Amino acid sequence: MTASYPILDFDPTTEAIIEPSQQIKPRDVPEHCVICFFGEVVERVAAERSARVAVESRWGDGPHPIFEIDHQGQRLAFYQPGVGAPVAAGLLEEAIAYGCRKFVVCGGAGVLQKDIAVGHLLLVSSAVRNEGRSYHYLPPGREIQTDPRVLAALESALQSHGLPYLLARTWTTDAPYRETRSLAARRRDEGCLTVEMEAAALLAVARFRGVALGQILYGGDDLSGSEWDERGWYSRHEIRSNLFWLAADACLEL
Repeated sequence: MTASYPILDFDPTTEAIIEPSQQIKPRDVPEHCVICFFGEVVERVAAERSARVAVESRWGDGPHPIFEIDHQGQRLAFYQPGVGAPVAAGLLEEAIAYGCRKFVVCGGAGVLQKDIAVGHLLLVSSAVRNEGRSYHYLPPGREIQTDPRVLAALESALQSHGLPYLLARTWTTDAPYRETRSLAARRRDEGCLTVEMEAAALLAVARFRGVALGQILYGGDDLSGSEWDERGWYSRHEIRSNLFWLAADACLEL
């Protein structure tokens, strides 16, 4: 039965025309993988730790290699997933097909409450599905939850480091230039602390493929007021670097 709106026309068939597991041969890659949205951090870690390129991956926008290092005596993969749900979810599909199974995502997010400081850690507990990608993996619904077991493991990792954090419902949208004041207020009223572009899609792919995935964000620009405040969040290099290593530690606990 065809839905009135194509975005709601979910097909539960498990096998697609281009099925990753049929197009991609598994590789000798680590089970644990950090998905890091900070390109400069990925480049620096790869250079400073003499990372091995486990998979040469290239899309139309350029290379997205999966790197491997040794961390705390274990193998750890990491890569930069582009920006936006379509490419991030596509690269996650490929990482799963290659053999990665446990993922921690680290990135930044706009805040919808002014008292969330730049750099404050936010552990995604659920995501409002206001993007398009998740609707190809799960039946239509308003929200997707992080697997409670993954959430508990990430909370344990943050607590073991003595770091303050907030459990956050996040608003995932495809359209950062259409985040209107009224929509931001509506999402804030339903309990969203942050807004970003990928969480709902990544959680949906992980659930569909049966892999573990959690996400740690840091508070970035401020969308809570009448005017946007960039707050210099892109320049917080130490926060971004520290978040990568925190994600790495947390990932090995999954």
